[in-house]
Amino acid sequence: MQINSRICAALIAATLAADATAASPAHAVPPAFAPRWQIDGDAIRWQVKDVHRDQLEMSGRQVSAVIDYGSQGDGSLLLARTVVWPMLRTIPDDTHASLIRKFGAEASPVIAIDGQPAAGEHLKQVRFDGRLALRSELAPGLTLTRTLTPSPSEPALVERLELENSGQSMLHYSFGALERSETTPADRGTHGTYVIEVRSPAREGELAPGARVHVDVIISGRLQNEMVYVDGGEALQERARKVAQWRGNLVLETPEPVLDAMFAFSKIRAAESIFATRGGLLHGPGGTRYYAAIWANDQAEYVNPFFPYLGDSAGVQSALTSFGMFARYMNAAYKPIPSSIIAEGRSYWNGAGDRGDCAMISYGASQFALAQGDPGTARQLLPLIDWCLEFTRRKRDAQGVVHSDSDELEGRFPAGKANLSTNVLAYAGLQGAARLAASLGDTQRATALRQEAEAQRSAIERHFGARMGGFDTYRYYDGNEKLRAWIALPLAVGINERQRGTVDALLSPQLWSENGVLTEAGDKTFWDRATLYALRGLLKAGELERTMPYLRYYSGRRLLGDHVPYAVEAWPEGQQRHLSAESGLYARVMTEGLFGIEAASLRSFTIAPRLPHGWPRMALRHMRAFGAGEDGGGIDIVTTRTPRGQRVLVRLDGKILLDQAWDGKAPLLVTLPGKI
Repeated sequence: MQINSRICAALIAATLAADATAASPAHAVPPAFAPRWQIDGDAIRWQVKDVHRDQLEMSGRQVSAVIDYGSQGDGSLLLARTVVWPMLRTIPDDTHASLIRKFGAEASPVIAIDGQPAAGEHLKQVRFDGRLALRSELAPGLTLTRTLTPSPSEPALVERLELENSGQSMLHYSFGALERSETTPADRGTHGTYVIEVRSPAREGELAPGARVHVDVIISGRLQNEMVYVDGGEALQERARKVAQWRGNLVLETPEPVLDAMFAFSKIRAAESIFATRGGLLHGPGGTRYYAAIWANDQAEYVNPFFPYLGDSAGVQSALTSFGMFARYMNAAYKPIPSSIIAEGRSYWNGAGDRGDCAMISYGASQFALAQGDPGTARQLLPLIDWCLEFTRRKRDAQGVVHSDSDELEGRFPAGKANLSTNVLAYAGLQGAARLAASLGDTQRATALRQEAEAQRSAIERHFGARMGGFDTYRYYDGNEKLRAWIALPLAVGINERQRGTVDALLSPQLWSENGVLTEAGDKTFWDRATLYALRGLLKAGELERTMPYLRYYSGRRLLGDHVPYAVEAWPEGQQRHLSAESGLYARVMTEGLFGIEAASLRSFTIAPRLPHGWPRMALRHMRAFGAGEDGGGIDIVTTRTPRGQRVLVRLDGKILLDQAWDGKAPLLVTLPGKI
């Protein structure tokens, strides 16, 4: 499938215009934008016609690379590679102690054509399908394509340089050998001396018309006494197989290619950023700063609950490893669990104090356990969940409001002594724990937890319910006078007492901007995590037609705009790094928002797959959650429009679990066969 920029722009504009009638005058449709990129099958493609630069990150088990690329003023290729080795730890062994090096032109072999140095590379096309391909013209009829990929298993970045002669004459070519090496001082590494190498063999010969030839550049890092061997061709193929595996599970099918493609790329970024640390497999945010470490928000809350849906075994194992690391810090005195465990699990950072981390963990761990659908895993995580719930209880005041030192923004914006985020996540953690207890047969505990959750919900309404910015919504803390992005959180976890005012506030010019939801009204700062929670909450609340223009706009801009193809962290901080957990949050916009999936027990879930205006059908295929496992076809959810509403069909490995008409209102319950 190919969709060019004009068609993409027309599709986005048409769908936005069609939805404009559903928005009130106070909620203008997001602005249109001209896509820079095109969807090209399983890839996106940029046909280079102007000056532009961008960067993206790719990761393997032992390496990550941020690639800066683009077209400069004279049309020449801009290319730099920042390579990160998370397990080659530097001193001090803190959060940012990964070995990092940046490579420019010195990491490219000298190319000669007919005995003369090749002319400069003029970038003509960029294509990304999980591997980055940069195609440049060296001369009329002679192109050079650079394909970059991390090795999925080795600590190396692979760059294949392929010459293609599309002219009429035989050419003589040569690639000069690369033999660059750096040995780091032993006293600067936690494991002694490290060796960084850039290697590529010399090659020369005749290149006939229509023929191609390539060499592979390997940029590797290793311990001094280790050996690393990387076959470039095998690494490229292995990466393609891994990407295909992620694409093949949890497949979104809608009438809108932009949404399908953005979802597919989100799975890649969320699942690739898992590193084989000395403490076990660990998911890491990335961004050249955050590796071999975990956070209660990024991992426990954002991405871990997603992995059972995708069914990626490494993702599931990384979640279990992270929860296990948090559990090591449980203590009888109920001192806070660190918000960040760093250095492959050997140390921690707690500079922001208690950010409501136990609320994050109880919510994330209970959602993960329910979605995983395995009673053994649930029992393994129960001590951590219970400890976090008890910690949170001890932070409640006489009004039932949970106090914390800060929130996940760690003091970047004021949060008071008690904030909405911590309290909503505490409620969601209680709800999840209650469902786990019921699944495991402890009905008495389940009842008590549900009652506690309702008391927490009432405390949220009493303390945080307020008129803010002209809307009946929530204040973020006592004394808060400006609308904040995290008013979206109640909607995301099913608290709907102030739904109308909250929806109006989120989609108002006070909070919604061309970059999504602003952190605070009147400020320019944005964090994608808040926008993604907002989109998920709005869809979950059934605000489908009002939300779709914003979802389309956001997805189109992130996938086909000027900084692609993933959700970002923030701006201005971090300059919109492609942190990986945010991609997990985008995927959850679709699973929990658009399809309305919510765990009911270890073997059951509810769905509310509402069809947007103009869609005849949509599907989510090969879902692996709730014990569906990796074998067989998994769970397929298909809903189609009928004259009277919708028909919803759910299959497990091809066998029908549910097939019925639906009025689009109350969620439907799906139960998988088998006993717990």
